[in-house]
Amino acid sequence: MSSATVAKPPAKQPAPGRRRISLPVLLLVIAGVLVLTSVVRLITDANGITSTGQMSTALRLAVPIGLAGLGGLWAERAGVVNIGLEGMLILGTWFGAFAGYQWGPWVGILFGILGGALGGLLHAIVTVTFNVNHIVSGVAINILALGVTRYLSTFAFEGKEGGTSKQSPPVDSLGEFSVPGLSDWLQDLNDKHWFLVSDLAGLFGGLFTNLSPLTVIAIAMVPLSWWVLWRTAFGLRLRSCGENPVAAESLGVNVYKYKYLAVIISGGLAGLGGAFLSLVASNIYLEGQTGGRGYIGLAAMIFGNWMPGGLALGAGLFGYTDSLKLRGGGTNVHALLLLLAILLVIGAAYLVWRKRYVPAAITAAVSALMFAWYGLTDEVPNQVVTATPYVVTLLVLSLSAQRLRMPKADGQPYRKGQGT
Repeated sequence: MSSATVAKPPAKQPAPGRRRISLPVLLLVIAGVLVLTSVVRLITDANGITSTGQMSTALRLAVPIGLAGLGGLWAERAGVVNIGLEGMLILGTWFGAFAGYQWGPWVGILFGILGGALGGLLHAIVTVTFNVNHIVSGVAINILALGVTRYLSTFAFEGKEGGTSKQSPPVDSLGEFSVPGLSDWLQDLNDKHWFLVSDLAGLFGGLFTNLSPLTVIAIAMVPLSWWVLWRTAFGLRLRSCGENPVAAESLGVNVYKYKYLAVIISGGLAGLGGAFLSLVASNIYLEGQTGGRGYIGLAAMIFGNWMPGGLALGAGLFGYTDSLKLRGGGTNVHALLLLLAILLVIGAAYLVWRKRYVPAAITAAVSALMFAWYGLTDEVPNQVVTATPYVVTLLVLSLSAQRLRMPKADGQPYRKGQGT
């Protein structure tokens, strides 16, 4: 078998109903959603749904989800399922806060990465070397991380000013910055509430306003990961381990080494997300502050079809819905009910065009319920606002399930030399 076999596997014809969405079509869909959102904003007068502050908050909440998902991407592209992302996030929050309190936030970032990488190393030893079930290992790491951080906190934080067995003393801030001129200009445009123009200004304004240096680093990790995994020989070998490790080994690839590296990098990225939570989002370690973001990051990775760009889009969506409970939640979520109802109408029409009449009828019925909910209420209860990110997670996974294509050997046991 030549190296070209791994580099360029034979093209497969997509199955009926599972055609891959091209980039122009995807961009057209995103543009359509933006236009509809602007229309809904004008109808409902809920200007907060596309405000600069809303988008800035959404970005801050999306970063740890995106980093966790990016960590999962690295591991699963090498064939290792990483359910332990939540535990690696927890380790990142604790080690980041501990070192940040002792030696400053930048050292805290480094220790957060190392803490998450330590969890990744443990996961790699258990799954790659000892071939333990990946799900069992990941769940065990999540439980272990909770216990270890609670135990360490009693020694490191108790008795310190503001510290207890469940939280650290305050950590110095990394600081924030806005892009001079551009940030103020976009804010002014957003405040005018013009159709579409102000909405786009709010979207981009969130990317240039009140940024942490760590946010910029986190955003840069997305294109960097894409370039390493899809444009370098290292990335090709790593991905071949997740597609066909036996073929990769026959070509001289050290499969164990690449799996170890991928899972350690995975843990480091999740640890960086944890450090973001304790050093940027709150300037303190607090037990339970990850709030299941490791699992949502895994969902974002699946939603993005194991690709960095799709993952970033999913993380942004989850971050946006999470930000609703912090900024005008009841009113903004109520306005988004109208947007959801309109999207469901469009979805029902598409299903009718595809001659799938039963799903179309169900979709139309749900759309009618959304219209009724919007028309009969002025805002939604706080409980619904709190549950919105998790409901969105379930919805996007169920709607995108028909187009997913995971690495072929993802989660499968592998022993060195098994192909001989």
